[in-house]
Amino acid sequence: MTPPSAAERLLPFLAWPQLWAKHGIRGDLVAGITVALVLIPQSLAYAQLGSLPPYIGLYAALLPALIGALFGSCGQLSTGPVALTALLTGASLLPLARPDTPEFLALAVLLALLSGVIQLALGVLRLGWLLNLLSHPVLMGFINAAALVICLSQLPPLLGLALPQGGQFIADLIRAFSSGDGIHLQAALFGLGALATLILLRRTLPRLPGVLLVVVAATALSAALGFEHSGGAVVGAIPAGLPQLTMPALQTDAIVALLPTAFVIALVSFMEAASSAKLISGKTRQPWDQNQELIGQGLAKLASSLTGSMPVSASFSRSALNYANGARTGLSALVTTVAVLLTLLYFTPLLWHLPKPVLAAVILLAVVNLLDFGALARAWRANRDDGLAAALTFVATLAFAPNIQNGILTGLMLSLALMVYRGMSPRAAMLGLHPDGTYRDLERFGLPHPDPQLVILRFDSPLTFVTAATFEDAMLRAARAQPAVRTVLISAAGINDIDATGLHVLNGLIDRFAAQGQSIACCGLKKQVIDAMERDGLWPRIAALSAYRTEQHALDELLPTLAAR
Repeated sequence: MTPPSAAERLLPFLAWPQLWAKHGIRGDLVAGITVALVLIPQSLAYAQLGSLPPYIGLYAALLPALIGALFGSCGQLSTGPVALTALLTGASLLPLARPDTPEFLALAVLLALLSGVIQLALGVLRLGWLLNLLSHPVLMGFINAAALVICLSQLPPLLGLALPQGGQFIADLIRAFSSGDGIHLQAALFGLGALATLILLRRTLPRLPGVLLVVVAATALSAALGFEHSGGAVVGAIPAGLPQLTMPALQTDAIVALLPTAFVIALVSFMEAASSAKLISGKTRQPWDQNQELIGQGLAKLASSLTGSMPVSASFSRSALNYANGARTGLSALVTTVAVLLTLLYFTPLLWHLPKPVLAAVILLAVVNLLDFGALARAWRANRDDGLAAALTFVATLAFAPNIQNGILTGLMLSLALMVYRGMSPRAAMLGLHPDGTYRDLERFGLPHPDPQLVILRFDSPLTFVTAATFEDAMLRAARAQPAVRTVLISAAGINDIDATGLHVLNGLIDRFAAQGQSIACCGLKKQVIDAMERDGLWPRIAALSAYRTEQHALDELLPTLAAR
């Protein structure tokens, strides 16, 4: 496939005909229908998870899905309601308004607008790299805790219990199960029966649209048994027709209150989209662009806000299903959108008797796949700092529940703190000649210094204001490593950058060493470092002893001079 043109990079859907010519459109058509069978019931369920009317989920699966496909760079991504974004939406709005009120819905629409603007701005300004500041262990700590919160939050509706909204998730959950109202028997039968059936279908007949089959069967059974009249919670009336395009109300107080959550949703939702895009593009060998995907996901959220709906994202599970069924372009999303459109126009009356415990079962089945406690253990084994950050993020997210956005903000601060901490403590090692002819860490391999009057220090980091103090301490220790040290040779291949602070420290060390009758030499200096030294005026002071390419080259030139003194 030829590389995308500038127009195709800006408007990715222009490249679809090229892919259709190669792969045909059958895969897109099949994938679009398959994803629609999962998306429609999931949309209702995820709106419920966000404490919003179920039909809002259908609105979020309509225009946003199409816009995300048209302007995103990965044709297999399935944009629409997702569990984490729905939970973040509902949790952030509960302190500001009561569910089932126009104010609550208006805030959800405003949240979609703000998070979309953030993603769009990052994409247009080519700042997608900023989202990489959240480390994988911290993200996994948050996702595991959030998935656990979702699962626990769905137990009361699964059993027909009301979950109080007191602001303390664990306490609310305990009150739900200890209240005198008791479990609603029919609701529990619907919820547990649906969950068991979904699990059985997934294990025995995974190719069938299990979610759709269970939803249809449960709706019919609910209507036949009069589940609503016995006190059971059902979806109820869904407005007929399509959502109206309206600009959300902009209130300064609401914007200020929602901005932190909007940033968190922009961050977390894009992490989910990026994970899917990376995995799929690795299999299809189709390129994807991080900043273009930010634009696509940002525009999808803006479309969601204009249609009076909730923040959306690309679903990992639906995107994988889309790819597995042969999708190659966003045409599959267009097919899915048509299915949602037909549902809104003609089939919404059929959803009246859909039991809400069944939607809770759908959520549980989808979200349980997000739980991966092994990732926390792997982070701990790989690096104790990473493991601690993942654990703290996990605990913080649970502690802040239902306001789990504070958990991810805690994790983000931990990621930045760890980045700075690690940057301030780079590895510095003195080197000796290894039997294989290379110069290696003499402490690790039990090697001698190359000469009584010379030591070699390797510094594995840029020399900047973050690392300058560590570099200075390492140089002073190297100067005292042997009683008769006359020269400290810096193995500088790992120094790929130097700033004004680094130059200042190196200048000071040259003066200090000279006063002690010692000198500094360098080998393996990179061009950009030498250029910075020349601009600063330091290079003439160090050039005579710093043009060596390797440690051995430096020793061949320096040792005869030292021996002659």
